[in-house]
Amino acid sequence: MKYQRKEMVLRQLEGRGIRDQRVLSAMRKVPRHIFVPAAQQAASYNDGPLPIGCGQTISQPYMVALMCELLDLSGNSKVLEIGTGCGYAAAVLAELSDEVITIERMPELVDIARENLLKAGYPTVRVICADGSLGYPREAPFDAIAVAAGAPSVPEVLKQQLKTGGRLVLPVGSNSRYQELLKITRLSESEFETVSHGEVAFVPLVGAGGWPDDSH
Repeated sequence: MKYQRKEMVLRQLEGRGIRDQRVLSAMRKVPRHIFVPAAQQAASYNDGPLPIGCGQTISQPYMVALMCELLDLSGNSKVLEIGTGCGYAAAVLAELSDEVITIERMPELVDIARENLLKAGYPTVRVICADGSLGYPREAPFDAIAVAAGAPSVPEVLKQQLKTGGRLVLPVGSNSRYQELLKITRLSESEFETVSHGEVAFVPLVGAGGWPDDSH
């Protein structure tokens, strides 16, 4: 599996322009196969998302790497992830930052993610069962927030949970299947900069700040 991880980084990440050496190192280290269901083990390092149950997916490796690169993390960053899924991206974030809190609304996936993270050696990642579209105000502000599900618009509540200089990376689109990947940087108390990084396809962000339960 170590060889497959190395090839994944070389072909899927470096080959597509991921340049952040810390991100590349983290992607080489985190054992993606631990986070993939047994039936999908052979495809663990393939170039694409995979089903993990509950109608959810583990993101394509390139997309995880791209979002991590856009977050521009330092070793002492405090990060919030929304949409834990199986816990894979949270493990990568843990390699890049000091503190990771990740939120998942489905209790079944919360249990799976906690087990996967422990098995893979990331016991300090905090997995919370809650509506991630509202962020996690009790622990705000954050240096970075990553959203692994597509929102119909940028939730204002997430922008307000950023530190000045903090980065929010999320897919946004009026179609619940296809979105635009945005990086939003908080420049000051009231100023934000938004940059688009192309079209993406994520599962919908369901919750008070996202899509209603019946939208997908």
